[in-house]
Amino acid sequence: MNILLAVDGSSYTKKMLAYLAAHEELLAPTHAYSAVTVQAALPPRARAALGKEAVDRYYADEADKVFKPVNKFLERHGFNPKCIAKVGNAGEVIASVADGGKYDLLVMGSRGHGALATLVLGSVTTQVLARSKIPVLIVR
Repeated sequence: MNILLAVDGSSYTKKMLAYLAAHEELLAPTHAYSAVTVQAALPPRARAALGKEAVDRYYADEADKVFKPVNKFLERHGFNPKCIAKVGNAGEVIASVADGGKYDLLVMGSRGHGALATLVLGSVTTQVLARSKIPVLIVR
């Protein structure tokens, strides 16, 4: 099975990894793992002031911070994950990567906002569920 992990470096990512560790069927040696993280785009004025090189370095550094514990966890379990770092709207980008990468399953954490907060703030999880064509396992 080809599994995509949506990660953001939060405690919800840690809960998702703990869930994987507790379910041997999800950490089977026959599976392949990729991890995707999405950084929000810096405002246009900030990007212009900093320059392309500094902005690219910022995005890469932020992605590395997110990937480091995920890679450590997966490598400890015998996997060498592919890491995908993107910039944009998290829900849209995660769904796009999931659908375009021939993945069998997308696993992601959920912050557990209530209905009102989701309505007002939006939710990455809700956006992914609305857009993705592959099965999504949400760990709460």
